[in-house]
Amino acid sequence: MLSEELIQKVMSGEEIKLEDLSDCEIKRFRQALASGELSKMIEPWTPWWKKPSARSISLGPDGSQLIRQVNAEDTAVPYPDANTDQEASINEIPEGPESPLPSLKQLTRTEPSPLLAVHLVDILYSYCFTLRLYNGDWHSDPLGASTVALSMSKVMGQDAKPETVPEALAACIEETCSPAYRHTGGFRFAIGLVDDIIAILSLGQNALICALCDFHRLVEVGKSMLKVEKVGKTERAQGSPKLRSAARKLFFMTCWVHEQPDEAWPSLAHIVQVQKASMEELETGNWKADRKSKPQSAVLIEEL
Repeated sequence: MLSEELIQKVMSGEEIKLEDLSDCEIKRFRQALASGELSKMIEPWTPWWKKPSARSISLGPDGSQLIRQVNAEDTAVPYPDANTDQEASINEIPEGPESPLPSLKQLTRTEPSPLLAVHLVDILYSYCFTLRLYNGDWHSDPLGASTVALSMSKVMGQDAKPETVPEALAACIEETCSPAYRHTGGFRFAIGLVDDIIAILSLGQNALICALCDFHRLVEVGKSMLKVEKVGKTERAQGSPKLRSAARKLFFMTCWVHEQPDEAWPSLAHIVQVQKASMEELETGNWKADRKSKPQSAVLIEEL
């Protein structure tokens, strides 16, 4: 259980910084966040991809942000500063890259895998899951959020290479329904996340780039926090390479998305939609079969 003082802070909307908490309080806070204990105290978050403004995201032809704040010490990095970005409102559309995205030919000499569209589905599921779990504010616990993200994405966390959309979604949904995350809502919550994927894909390339850019920032901040937070040497040694690898994959995926034709996204959204319908039918069928297998309760009152 959380302390009364911490609960009052959450309910009053007061900002809670992990560095202000003791090790014991940090542990309890993360447990409460994971168990859903805080969900009743927090105003539900509306995902940015559900907002009307998400339909009018504009990026330059090179993938960079058209309008951005210019800092005195501006550096030529492809993503906005992960630390200063914490000040941004969680209700706004995440920023795109600050500088032009490199071409795939600059990143690799080999042809990109034809399975990248499938892997994108896995990554988007993990992104949507993490943001919804943290009510849109991953800045409150970047290390915890990045850990959750990698546990949900088999592509980033386990270097998996699913070959079909059903395979990618099945792995994500299985994880969502596992004991670790069952409290989030199980299968129905997972289906809602599939809807989120469809929504982002339907918004097109610019929204996808902004989502991947936001995900990259999350991982980068998590990687930075791993260096300064009080974690064991083993956890740091295991987590750091995974986060570095995830950041590289997200950057490459962003560049790949930038080079795909516009018609790729409605097509992929349709594939995901068909798979969602198939999963819902299967779940309904299982539920009906389960109902039939159960003995009918005895009639307690007979009509005379």
